[in-house]
Amino acid sequence: MECCETAVSHLSWALIVGGAVFLWYQTRSHTQYGRYVPAESRCCPARLAWFLQEVPAFLLPLLLLLLTEEPDIGPGRSGRRSGRTLLLCTFMLHYFHRSFIYAFLTRGRAVPLKVLLCAVVFCSLNGFLQGHHLLHCAQFEGTRLTNPHLAAGFLLFVVGMAINIHSDHILRNLRKPGEVVYRVPYGGMFEFVSGANFFGEIVEWCGYAMAVWSLPAFAFAFFTVCSIGPRAYQHHRDYQRRFEDYPRSRRALIPFIL
Repeated sequence: MECCETAVSHLSWALIVGGAVFLWYQTRSHTQYGRYVPAESRCCPARLAWFLQEVPAFLLPLLLLLLTEEPDIGPGRSGRRSGRTLLLCTFMLHYFHRSFIYAFLTRGRAVPLKVLLCAVVFCSLNGFLQGHHLLHCAQFEGTRLTNPHLAAGFLLFVVGMAINIHSDHILRNLRKPGEVVYRVPYGGMFEFVSGANFFGEIVEWCGYAMAVWSLPAFAFAFFTVCSIGPRAYQHHRDYQRRFEDYPRSRRALIPFIL
């Protein structure tokens, strides 16, 4: 158990440090994806790229779940096991959607190979970390939805995922197939922020971190904020440059604040 906790701690701190470094990098340069991809970049088609980079975060926890034998548990412990499984399935639900639904609906631009490779490494590392921690290391005193932070976190996750999916739907329908033009998105959280899809995903993973209440979950939420938070700001500035009539009341990421 001590070895397990040490490995989980090291991986979690690696995510935290990596998130901080990535945040620092993005304050000085655009991440080369989407509208910021240089013309000379070697790229992978968007649908294939999104599938390849997201699916490890679904398959690795699924594999761990299938390979983990349920021990002979005594009275009162079955809820702990089912609680761990519920939390892990919550994590996997996002990546199932990203891998098998979003990836095949997207109309985004091709993804540079180096960005794809980095995403595959991250999703593999994080998928293993979250799955291994929940199934083999986490110690829960109670895992029922009556637990206040678990219930609140689960609710936040559901709300965030709904915002994220709805915002992606709005963005996807701004273009016809084959178009590369940019238009101003309206509706949903886009009435308040330019990065509504990013806002939804951050709410998702903050909810997940609240529900799990552990260092690995916090590390993932922190990395998410550091990686996609700056993208919302970059998109906000790009919209303002492209469109003179861009709504002035919108913020970049946090409604009415930032």
